[in-house]
Amino acid sequence: MSRVTGCRWRHAGCKGSFAARSHLTNSTACLRALAPGRLRGRSEMCRKARNKLDQQKKGPVVACATPVQTMNKRAIEELREKVGCAALLEKDGWKVDLKESTRRAIKYRRETNIIIVIHQGRGWFDPLSPAKGDVFSLAEHLGADGFLEACDRVGDVVGFVPAAPAWQRPARPKAPSSVAERWKRRFRPRPGSPAWRYLIGERALPAYIVKQAVGGDRLREGPQGSMWAAHSDSAGALTGWEERGPAWRGFATDGGKELFRFGSEDAERICITEAAIDAMSLAAIEVARADTLYVSTGGGWSPATDDAIRGLAKRANALLVAATDNNRQGDIYADRVRAIVADASAGYVRLRPCAGDWNEDLRA
Repeated sequence: MSRVTGCRWRHAGCKGSFAARSHLTNSTACLRALAPGRLRGRSEMCRKARNKLDQQKKGPVVACATPVQTMNKRAIEELREKVGCAALLEKDGWKVDLKESTRRAIKYRRETNIIIVIHQGRGWFDPLSPAKGDVFSLAEHLGADGFLEACDRVGDVVGFVPAAPAWQRPARPKAPSSVAERWKRRFRPRPGSPAWRYLIGERALPAYIVKQAVGGDRLREGPQGSMWAAHSDSAGALTGWEERGPAWRGFATDGGKELFRFGSEDAERICITEAAIDAMSLAAIEVARADTLYVSTGGGWSPATDDAIRGLAKRANALLVAATDNNRQGDIYADRVRAIVADASAGYVRLRPCAGDWNEDLRA
């Protein structure tokens, strides 16, 4: 065999290199250089054979079906349309909390657990955790092991109609006018009016507290003996209102929750409650302290509410009093106030009612 040096050969999948290397003998270099499978420009037959051999080494390709691929997507959408979150919760033993529910947000309870159903029954969230989603994620939240079992649970509820809450109002026949226009069209409460009787009679608020709120343009007569309590921004502009009555609890349609404000606007002491009636009740219990602004979040914690409280915490010598309800949810809101205070280096106090809320304390 003649001496071979510098023969070119190809690695599989590479462009090629010199076969003769310092660590190879001449005979080995020659054999590798002349190997049929490595010749430049090999035949199509060799290429197919090589591909087949590579495939055999790798083994068969198995496509893993996801739950969505296993179940027809159209069937999933049909289930989502047919079954609302309320049906799933009622079937699972949850009960509507009428006192804490509104037409747009229905609160369900089971022992100490809470789920709030929104988006006309198509969505939900847990106010005590980050959990939220649609009916399928709710099924998993309630114990379904994965998406397929969640689909089975939702499918079992098809055709079940949950009981409609007694407070539910019929849909409005036409779009309402602006928030400001609707507010202006309503009368202020006055002695003997339905809202006045509700606040002083059923809610036991002192007349001087109601007069002060009316004088500050904080209250309006609502329908069917209810009252409206205005929410406003830091500049005093109306954003919406809480609605409370003997048989109704809600918030202004198309309105925005920020803060109900009662008392001294430039006060250093700010008492934060969960309802306008609680804010006025605490003011009555404390005989309307001149150094205090009593505010209400309206039972929620919107981004605008969070921003407003942060703004109050930045006041010089500010003292934020977390006067939220005496329950688990009230403690969660109080923790949020504490976190805001820590960021702003303001003062903080947790003030609990003896009963569930301040109006219960006032009526006791």
